[in-house]
Amino acid sequence: MSLPHSLFLVIFGASGDLTRRKLMPALIKIHNGKRFPEHFAIIGCARTAYTDETYRAYLKEELIKAQSLTKEELETLDDFLSTVHYQAMDPADESTYSLLNDRLKALSPQYENNGNYLFYLATPPLLYELIPRYLHDAGLLKKPGLKRIIVEKPFGYDLASARKLNKIYSTYFKEEDIYRIDHFLGKETVQNIMVTRFGSTIYEPIWNRNYIDYVEITAVENMGIGTRGGYYDGAGALRDMVQNHLMQLLAITAMEPPAKFDKDGFRNEVIKVYQSLHPLTDEYIRDNVVRGQYIASDDRPGYREEKNVNPESRTDTYVAMCLQVDNWRWQGVPFYIRTGKQMPTKVTEIVVHFKPAPMQMFKMREGLYKGEELIIRIQPDEGILQRIAMKEPGAGFYMGTMEMDFSYDQHAQETGDAYVRLLEDSLAGDPTLFTRSDAVEESWTYFDKILDYWKNHPDAPLYGYPAGTWGPKEADVLIERSHAEWTNPCKNLTHSNLYCNL
Repeated sequence: MSLPHSLFLVIFGASGDLTRRKLMPALIKIHNGKRFPEHFAIIGCARTAYTDETYRAYLKEELIKAQSLTKEELETLDDFLSTVHYQAMDPADESTYSLLNDRLKALSPQYENNGNYLFYLATPPLLYELIPRYLHDAGLLKKPGLKRIIVEKPFGYDLASARKLNKIYSTYFKEEDIYRIDHFLGKETVQNIMVTRFGSTIYEPIWNRNYIDYVEITAVENMGIGTRGGYYDGAGALRDMVQNHLMQLLAITAMEPPAKFDKDGFRNEVIKVYQSLHPLTDEYIRDNVVRGQYIASDDRPGYREEKNVNPESRTDTYVAMCLQVDNWRWQGVPFYIRTGKQMPTKVTEIVVHFKPAPMQMFKMREGLYKGEELIIRIQPDEGILQRIAMKEPGAGFYMGTMEMDFSYDQHAQETGDAYVRLLEDSLAGDPTLFTRSDAVEESWTYFDKILDYWKNHPDAPLYGYPAGTWGPKEADVLIERSHAEWTNPCKNLTHSNLYCNL
C-alpha cells in the first residue's frame, strides 16, 4: 500500500464533536510526521455558514482551548490549517451536493488532483444511507481516480438495517474502498494481542482449551450517557459496545493465526470466530445473558432521569454474557464479556485465566491457588501483566503470586492515537484493520437473536444496579457457575494488590 500523489479528504460533519476532538488532532499528528500525500487537502462540509478563514479560526480556537496539542503541534498549527478548506452545505439536502462538486473542481488544479477523494462520514447515522447516493447522483463518484469512504459505527442497528447499508455502499463503492471504522482496532494494545499470541513460543502453544480455564473481556465506563440520551435510548449497551467493540476483542483473542497478515488473511480468521460461536436459543439467552440499567445512587442520577431518556425506558446500560466458541481450540472454554455505564472506573482489558496445576503440591496461606492470569490492558495504563505462582519468602513452602509486567507509561513509550493509525491506513488504502461487510452481518446475525428475545419477552429481567457499582449481582451468579469470579479492575494495571486507583 502506498500514498497517492494527491488526495482530498472530505469530512461530512466538519463542525461536529468528533471532527473537533478526534479527527483534527489526529490529522495534525500525521501532518507533522510528513505522512500526508504530496498534494493533500481537507474539505470540511456541514450546515454551519463558515468560510475557509472562519472555519480555520474556529478550529484553531477549539484546538488551543482543548490543550491536547504538543508544543511542536501548536507551532505548526497554522501550516496544517492552510490545508483545510470549508464548504457550507447540508449533507441531508441533495441539491447542495453540486456546491461540493464545484468546490472540489475549483481546488483540483491547486492540488494536482484528478478525482482522488476520501469521504469521511462524521455524521449522525441517519445520513449513512443518503450520502453515498447523493455523492453518486451529483457526479462525484463518476470521475476517474480513487474513491474511498470511511463510516463510523453504528453500521446498522440490527441485521436487516446492516444488510441494507451494505447493499447501498456496495452499489457505489468497491468493498476494499469501504472503511467501516472501529477505533478499538486502531489501538496499539489491541494490535499487540496478535504479536503476543502469534509471535511468542511461550503463549501460543498453551493458548487453547488444554491450558486456559476461562477468559474475561471487560469494557466499562465510570460515566453515564451525558448528552447522548436521544441516541442511546434507541441503542443500548448491546448495540453500542457488545456487537462491535467487544466482538472484535473476542475475535482477536480467539482467532487462529492467519496464513498471511493482510486485509484478507486477518479478516478471514475474524469471520471464522464469529461463525464458530455457539448458537443462541431462547433457553441459552435466558441463562447466559444478563442486562442491567443503572439507578440513582448518592449524587448520581439514574438512567431514566437522564436528559432525553424515556422515564419508563427499558434500555440496557449494562450487559454481561457467557459465550462459547465451538471449535477445536476453544471447546468448553467460556468467554465472559461485559460492558456497562456508571461503573466504578473506566477500563478495557482482557484477562486470560490459565488452569491450575493438576495437583497442588504447595499450599497457600489462605484459600486455593486458582492458576496464572495474563492481563492485557487496552486502556488506560496500557500494558500487559502476568501473575504467576511463586514461593513466599521465609520458612516453609507456602505459595503466593508475583507480577511480571510491561507498562507503556513506565517505559515512556507512546501507544499513539487510534485515529492516527486508522486515518493513515485509509489514506494509504489499507483496509486490514477495518470491518468487512461479511463480519458486520455475521455479528448482527448472532446478536439479533438477543434483541429479538428481549422484544418478544417484555418480561425478561432488566436488573437495576446503583450507579458507581460493578453491575447487577446476577452477573456474579453467571460467572460463578464456572467456579470463577469477575476481575474488577483498577485504573492502575500494576500493584493493584497494594492500592486501587479509580
